[in-house]
Amino acid sequence: MKSLFSFDNKLRKNASLYIAGVDEAGRGPLAGPVVAAAVILPPNLIIKGLKDSKLLSEKLREKLFAKICSSAISYGIGIVSNKVIDSINIFNATYKAMKIAIENLSIKPDLILVDGPFEIPEIDIPQKPIISGDRKSASIVCASIVAKVTRDRIMHKYDKIYPQYGFSRNKGYATLEHRIALKNYGMVEIHRQSFKTKFI
Repeated sequence: MKSLFSFDNKLRKNASLYIAGVDEAGRGPLAGPVVAAAVILPPNLIIKGLKDSKLLSEKLREKLFAKICSSAISYGIGIVSNKVIDSINIFNATYKAMKIAIENLSIKPDLILVDGPFEIPEIDIPQKPIISGDRKSASIVCASIVAKVTRDRIMHKYDKIYPQYGFSRNKGYATLEHRIALKNYGMVEIHRQSFKTKFI
């Protein structure tokens, strides 16, 4: 856990340098939006129990989400709908969500740490892509948790509208339950038309 924070601190030339970690949730599901988050943490912060969002229970993610949001210097969220995903493809939609998240920060960062091998297009801020960044950088891990919890909450709301698909459990991913529901009930408005080949 401490190595996550020391990773970011080594990149910080001085305490006044703002580093934003950026990550996304929901690139692979058959339904719902893709959500990105950008998080700027204060220097020398330690959040106990922090780890990659995929390795945490939903209950722990919620607890850490509250801690991150209350401790962060700033955080921003970007949400891109399934209809936009269908129109510009999931990769461009992911970058769009990341760009929105950065724009929603109350402070312009001096450096952006991006989870993955590529920089975000059309951003006039220095960037550092980090492969497996959600296991190396505290700010990226925090962004992954904020993005994941935000998206899960959206899917819980959709579950109340479309209970037959089990969105509160599968979050729109291609589980057997979800694929059987698609076969029985067809698609609804939050399904990604461009992902049809993954439905069966």
